[in-house]
Amino acid sequence: MRMQRIGNVKVHRLADAGRVPLPVPRFFKSPDWAAIEREAEWLAPNHIDTAAQMILTSFHSFVVETPNFTIMVDTCIGNDKDRVGTKPFHMASSDYLERLLVLGFAPEDIDYVMCTHLHADHVGWNTKLENGRWVPTFPNARYVFAKTEYDYWAKRCAERPDGPWQEASYFDSVLPVVEAGRADMVSSDFELDKGIHLEPTPGHSPGHVVLHVVSGGREGLFTGDVLHHPVQAAHPEWVPVFCQDPEMAGKTRRRLLERVCDTPTVLFPAHFCAPTAGHIVSRGDAFRFEFVD
Repeated sequence: MRMQRIGNVKVHRLADAGRVPLPVPRFFKSPDWAAIEREAEWLAPNHIDTAAQMILTSFHSFVVETPNFTIMVDTCIGNDKDRVGTKPFHMASSDYLERLLVLGFAPEDIDYVMCTHLHADHVGWNTKLENGRWVPTFPNARYVFAKTEYDYWAKRCAERPDGPWQEASYFDSVLPVVEAGRADMVSSDFELDKGIHLEPTPGHSPGHVVLHVVSGGREGLFTGDVLHHPVQAAHPEWVPVFCQDPEMAGKTRRRLLERVCDTPTVLFPAHFCAPTAGHIVSRGDAFRFEFVD
């Protein structure tokens, strides 16, 4: 994705792991490959691998450069995290921070880290391993967590501290930020700055939020995991296996797609392979994702 503009706001895509292939049953609960391949005209080759019959996905952040602040939206997988049995998460070693420098930003330049939710692949670079301790990667940033989301994970992890990898990510990528005094627990409609606010979008996780940016008469939505893959524009009823409340996740997705359909609003999803950003356009009783690059 080339740098995009929302009025006076600049948006940069920062990859952690790109073009990760996943078999359909590991992604969606019910669709078969034939239904996905019918969308190959606009999904291949960037978003599906027709030869291997695989979904292609990406793990990336967005660096949002406003006139007042620099905001990191979601922090992907992270390095050195123990995620046994979960590729590509386990003990990853990416050049994410070097890529950040190539974009023109040092970790110290980030003013806010905004996590759409607290799943492991959205909080990993919140922290880095330093002298055997997990410390905030972005030392000057305030980390913005929706209180509903944080409270859910804090309670769940207190009850099952030895739980699987989702619980592990709380202890190595969220709690160290809180203990360092860098976290702000906010309402699900919190305003970070004029024209930049959160909106509640529950379903994928209990306190999932999106970031809504309005500037210079333009609008952008950083959609987190409301959308996992562009084929969900054509089939908004398809719910990924990762959603905690599938029924609510489907309703939330449909509402968001209907709201932005055939408008200039640019969507920035968290897992679409490049070119990534795009618009929602109507197509029968469903939609299509049109990439802006």
